[in-house]
Amino acid sequence: MQINKNSVPFLGVIEGFFGRSWSWEDRKNYAQFLALNKYNFYIYAPKSDKNLRMDWQQDWSAKTKEELINLRQFYRSANVDFGIGLSPHEIYLSDSRDQRAQLNQRIEQINQLAPDILCILFDDMRGDIPQLAQIQTDIAHQAAAISNAKKIIFCPTYYSFDPVLEKVFGTMPENYWQTFAQQLDKSIDIFWTGEKVCSAQYSAEHLAQVTELIGRKPFLWDNYPVNDGAVKSNLLQLRAFDQSHSQLADKVAGHAVNPMNQPWLSQIPLASLPLAYCEQTHYSASSAFTQICNNLCGAELAEQLQRDIYQLQDLGLKKLTQEERQNLRATYRQFHNNPYAQEILAWLNDEYQFDPACLTE
Repeated sequence: MQINKNSVPFLGVIEGFFGRSWSWEDRKNYAQFLALNKYNFYIYAPKSDKNLRMDWQQDWSAKTKEELINLRQFYRSANVDFGIGLSPHEIYLSDSRDQRAQLNQRIEQINQLAPDILCILFDDMRGDIPQLAQIQTDIAHQAAAISNAKKIIFCPTYYSFDPVLEKVFGTMPENYWQTFAQQLDKSIDIFWTGEKVCSAQYSAEHLAQVTELIGRKPFLWDNYPVNDGAVKSNLLQLRAFDQSHSQLADKVAGHAVNPMNQPWLSQIPLASLPLAYCEQTHYSASSAFTQICNNLCGAELAEQLQRDIYQLQDLGLKKLTQEERQNLRATYRQFHNNPYAQEILAWLNDEYQFDPACLTE
């Protein structure tokens, strides 16, 4: 695949979903997958890692830290940037010096991994706090001053125009986004999910509006193909990225994709995004889906996936009859040890349960 680098933004994957986590082996495998598909970075930020969220003040166990150091080396060897996403859960509810000192200590611990990217993430937290943007800006600046990462990306509590965020996390303070435009260091990028938490498309008009609002081009946090929500946990989102994604390169600071709980099946849509950016107006999502399925899964399974895509991605588990489930199980058992088929079987057997901690979709 010949890629015009000017047509592709800083592109990567953020493991940032709720529910069943990837294994360490899955994460290591992604180093080569991302490198082969011209992705630039991987960010470790699973919601299940308590030492990045609810227990953010505490360092990882020696075993987990060893796994992370190992993982960092895999990405370094593949020439793919490695990142860590820290969510200092509701640190702004306490103005104690202890909290800020603990943040310094935690960033120093993360520095031991020598990440290329550090994300400071305030998503999925209460937001109806006076002066919230100023407090979050101060925290981001504090973390950036201590971090040895070459890139800092910040996620606000309100990262979309989607009204569900205020419904779940409280009324957004006045001039919230405008404060970041005025006060947040311009070298710090800001994550944005689009008009919705899970946006299918990103119009040029919307991205221009957001650029003006936050004082820099948004860094897309793309919630496709992620399937951790109450509705989408019933689906396998396998289709290629929409053709509109081919026109985003000059409108964004970067593009991070949040994948599914299923690492192997996530590769199918993920492999299409660099194609969209590369081929631009010549890109066809349906052709890309066919081509990628054949390349990754083999011709026989690729043909089966195309036959079953409506049941897998549109109908979903809750709407499948028991007979339809049984038929699909019998079909995908025929592919024996194929990892893509194995994940479909696990999904059919309800092994990817919805995590109620996921409050938005």
